[in-house]
Amino acid sequence: QVQLVESGGGLVQPGGSLRLSCAASGNIFGIYTMGWYRQAPGKQRELVAGITSGGTTNYADSVKGRFTISRDNAKNTLSLQMTSLKPEDTAVYYCHADRVLGGSPQRYWGQGTQVTVSS
Repeated sequence: QVQLVESGGGLVQPGGSLRLSCAASGNIFGIYTMGWYRQAPGKQRELVAGITSGGTTNYADSVKGRFTISRDNAKNTLSLQMTSLKPEDTAVYYCHADRVLGGSPQRYWGQGTQVTVSS
């Protein structure tokens, strides 16, 4: 099993910054893609950003230029630096990790961390 624990959420004013972290532990062998999703009240969970084990990144259009995803493979951590935050960024942010196990793709999720952007 893979355990993912997010941290770093909180309340921030519009225009402010936050840094989210996700620590992976357990049987993490073979994890390739990691990333962040978010879910606002009444909305579907949506992709925010992803990063492969080789460092290739992708972002939702809504966060390009404002958010930066990074990972430290040696420390098994994933980060999301968020700047120029907007009220519409308010959501629960979830970390995920993907791998193939026994020929089947597996996706693991953290418990989520709340980000609230409000004045």
